[in-house]
Amino acid sequence: MLKTLINAFKIKDIKNRIFFTFFILVVVRLGAQLPIPGVSRDVFTAWFESQTSGAFDFFDAMTGGSFTQFSIFALNITPYITSSIIMQLMTIAIPKLEEMQKDGEDGRKKIREYTRYVTIALALIEGFAMGFGLYRSGSLMHNSALDVVMVTAALVAGSCLVMWMGEQITDKGVGNGISIILLINIISTIPNDFKVLYDKFMSGKNVVKAGLAGIIILAVILFIVIFVIYLQDGERRIPVQYSKKVVGRKLVGGSTSSIPLKVNTAGVIPIIFASSIMSLPGMIVGFLGKTPGGIPGHILATLNSSNWCRISQPVYSIGLLIYIVLVVFFAYFYTSITFNPLEVADNMKKQGGFIPGIRPGKPTSDYLNKILSNIIFIGAIGLIIVAIIPIFCAGVFGVNVSFGGTSLIIIVGVVLETLKQIESLMLVRHYKGFLND
Repeated sequence: MLKTLINAFKIKDIKNRIFFTFFILVVVRLGAQLPIPGVSRDVFTAWFESQTSGAFDFFDAMTGGSFTQFSIFALNITPYITSSIIMQLMTIAIPKLEEMQKDGEDGRKKIREYTRYVTIALALIEGFAMGFGLYRSGSLMHNSALDVVMVTAALVAGSCLVMWMGEQITDKGVGNGISIILLINIISTIPNDFKVLYDKFMSGKNVVKAGLAGIIILAVILFIVIFVIYLQDGERRIPVQYSKKVVGRKLVGGSTSSIPLKVNTAGVIPIIFASSIMSLPGMIVGFLGKTPGGIPGHILATLNSSNWCRISQPVYSIGLLIYIVLVVFFAYFYTSITFNPLEVADNMKKQGGFIPGIRPGKPTSDYLNKILSNIIFIGAIGLIIVAIIPIFCAGVFGVNVSFGGTSLIIIVGVVLETLKQIESLMLVRHYKGFLND
């Protein structure tokens, strides 16, 4: 691995790409520390600490702490991520967008352009909501309409700048720019999370107890990381045989291939969707500044992940069961709109391909549906295991850290994809790379 990195830096093009990516990430982290003029950061931090919704903690982790700091990058890349998910769903629902995606590079460029427009619209809505919320709480310097406009403009401009820098990394750096920025944001919160774990389990303990606690913590983290790696890379390969045919005087075809079906086809999307739905009521109540009582209050407490797995309040763990059902549902739903077995079967039939032992056409589609359903369920269970471990630790031990299951899935996924891209760049230049070590 180290030798491969050294060889990578010997290649001028790859070296320049790595340095360019590093420079952009430095700018992103500097922007996360620049405050918005006219806003009392202490007041906003106090409001954030008063919230108990786990959604705000994860949102802050995705922004690398810039949300807590309420910097010009407070929204960071979250509007772009939401916009990308919306456009993926719209591509399936709107035939015109689906045609654009099939038109090749020109169509995909047009879809990316629409994604930018939706990102700006979302940033504008979120920025105005935050600015108006600060206006109502009296946290602005002059507490005027002009201050609301200034806050909104700063947040929208910061989000657009981060989006642009992410695209620059994709074009001139290494890896997917948006994913790389999300990765560095999450990693930037890890040192503080380790401090939280140290203060909770090791600080003030004797050497034996502290050492044992440290070993257990590292073992749990290592287990989750290895499990996520297998979950991300796991796939079922469906063999495909292509019939031989005569073209002119030559006999062509007869080759074999495979259809790779990933175990975790939907990635981290099911967890993000489920978490968003569960936390949305609490976020709305938090921004409105109202704390309902009675039955509505108990419902909000049930939907709040910080109340799950608590021995003193087991009834609130019903929310965890709802969360699990949502994760499984969205795993099937997202996969169904991104992978069409009928279309795959038709394309195979047109190209003279077939799965050994399965007739072409509808039988092939039914076979793929059956295999895919089993794989999706396994992937969903894997996601649930990764997501529940930090929730269980937070409920039983009272430890809240930002690098939970979702964050680790993102970290591992982005690192693996980036290494694969560097690998492909090095293979072009006849170097032995990461994947062959």
